[in-house]
Amino acid sequence: MSENVEVVLFTDGACSGNPGPGGWAYILRHLATGKEKRGSGGESNTTNNRMELSAVIEGLAALTRRTRVRVVTDSQYVCLGMQEWVAGWIRNNWRRGAKGKTQPVKNVELWQALVAACEKHDVEFEHVRGHAGHPENEECDQMAVDAARRAANGEL
Repeated sequence: MSENVEVVLFTDGACSGNPGPGGWAYILRHLATGKEKRGSGGESNTTNNRMELSAVIEGLAALTRRTRVRVVTDSQYVCLGMQEWVAGWIRNNWRRGAKGKTQPVKNVELWQALVAACEKHDVEFEHVRGHAGHPENEECDQMAVDAARRAANGEL
C-alpha cells in the first residue's frame, strides 16, 4: 500500500437474491482531517457484482478534486477486475475469453465507468475479507443491505 494516500474509500454492495433488489454504499475518509462522507443507493432488480461496482464508482464520483485514493473492498470481482483483467479487456475491445470463443465483458458499462472514474484519480485497490469484523466494511455492508431493502420497497 502507498504511504501517500490522501483518501480511503471503503465500499460494499449487497443483493437480496441475485438478481434481486440490491444496494451499494461507501464511506470516504480524508486521512489528514478524519472527515468522512457517506453515500448509498440501490436498484430494484440488479446483481451483487453490479452493486459492488456501483459502490466504487459512486464513491469516486463524490471526490471533488484529483486525489490519491485507496479503495478498500471485500469484492474480489472488483479487485481482480481492476488489478488483473481490465487491461486485457480494453486490449480486446471489452471482450473476454479465448480467441475464437470471446464473449462481451459482463457489466461492461459499469467497468467502463469505473475505468473512467479511476483515470481522474490515483487509485489503488485493497481486498479485505467480507463479514470478518473489518469495521468500515461491516458498516458499508449494513448501509448497502438497508439500501437494498429500501429499493425492494420502492423507496429509492
